[in-house]
Amino acid sequence: MALQVFTAVTGAGWESELVGALDRDDHGVTVVRRCVDVSDLLAAAATGTGQAALLSAELRRLDGDAVARLHAAGVAVVGLVEPGDERAAQRLRQLGVSQVLPADAEPESIAEALRNAVAGVPAGGYDVADLRAALPVPEIPDAPELPAVGRGRVVAVWGPTGAPGRTTVAVGLADEAARLGTSALLVDADVHGGVVAQVLGLLDESPGLAGAARQAGAGTLDGRTLVALAWAVRPQLRVLTGLARADRWPELRPAAVTAVLEEARRVAELTVVDCAFNVEDDEELSFDTAAPRRNGATLAVLEHADTVLCVTGADPVALQRCIRALDQLREVLPEVEPVLVVNQVRRGPVPGDPRQEVGDALQRFTGRRPRWFLPADRRATDAALAAGRTLAEVAAGSGLRAGLRALAAALAGVPVADTGRRSLLRHRRAG
Repeated sequence: MALQVFTAVTGAGWESELVGALDRDDHGVTVVRRCVDVSDLLAAAATGTGQAALLSAELRRLDGDAVARLHAAGVAVVGLVEPGDERAAQRLRQLGVSQVLPADAEPESIAEALRNAVAGVPAGGYDVADLRAALPVPEIPDAPELPAVGRGRVVAVWGPTGAPGRTTVAVGLADEAARLGTSALLVDADVHGGVVAQVLGLLDESPGLAGAARQAGAGTLDGRTLVALAWAVRPQLRVLTGLARADRWPELRPAAVTAVLEEARRVAELTVVDCAFNVEDDEELSFDTAAPRRNGATLAVLEHADTVLCVTGADPVALQRCIRALDQLREVLPEVEPVLVVNQVRRGPVPGDPRQEVGDALQRFTGRRPRWFLPADRRATDAALAAGRTLAEVAAGSGLRAGLRALAAALAGVPVADTGRRSLLRHRRAG
């Protein structure tokens, strides 16, 4: 049976000839509809009558969300660009189109690309190569030089509801990693109430993550643009602030957030993402694959992170919430294996040795033992919050700061300073 294909390459002088060649010759491809714009293409995809779409980079209103909706409808996508138009090829790749060919490719090659896209085969030799290095860098005022990173790591800081200290841990990890010589990017992706900007005394009306997501959706996000959208707190630490209002959550579409994380890997050795607590699916919207989901950004971060830290408090209420949250995460993303971090450890809420008791409880009810314990230090966190600074700036000798420094060193793969180790050991003996 011939492959059923939609086309949306309006405005191209070669469109009619190409469609005729695909239909006329025995390539195993049949064009079932020639769409005039993105809306027409999405409507055709929703009918289920085609398996692939052939589109051009010049298609108006083509963005990452449209490509994601085509994929959700079970329609594979192949892009065509004018010969030599490397910018258009790169834009299509950023939008999620893996198979990109020049428009003067032979019909046999285009038909083969369509079949490979449907079969999920990676792009072949006739694809336009990765042209990132060949692209001219757009001029952005006051944008610093990009660091040579390669592919950095992404760490998601997640945890149950109830203020277990996710933001404190995320900010501390990014700051300590930067102080250890690792280039770090702190991203506020909390769609329910991100406060990273307030914690660090930054302007929360800056575009931040929402601006980066918009650029990613349009296929125009690159490393220099991402760096320009982030606050430079210090030479090794940049911050991508979150939503100024929680009702703007639809701006953080999962596909766009994923694209931002991929670009973040190229500009920072360690990207720390402060996530929202909620991972539940909206059952009323689950039948509609095109409907936005408030928790989609959180799920996208957790799914694509190299390491997921589950931050919980050390009291009975926080532990119960953590156990339930881990069960829910296992249902939604069973492949994610979070690392337990117990925050706010202190004597009083649980009898006996708090580390031993909390560790035993989590082992018994979740099958996981905490990897890290962070001591409670209310005086230090209050001082940092009041000044809009980090723990290292206002309480350098804090046991909490030492614990975060050791955790940051482990995640970044760098040795921690001896002073930090001694401070942490002193606190453990005192506890």
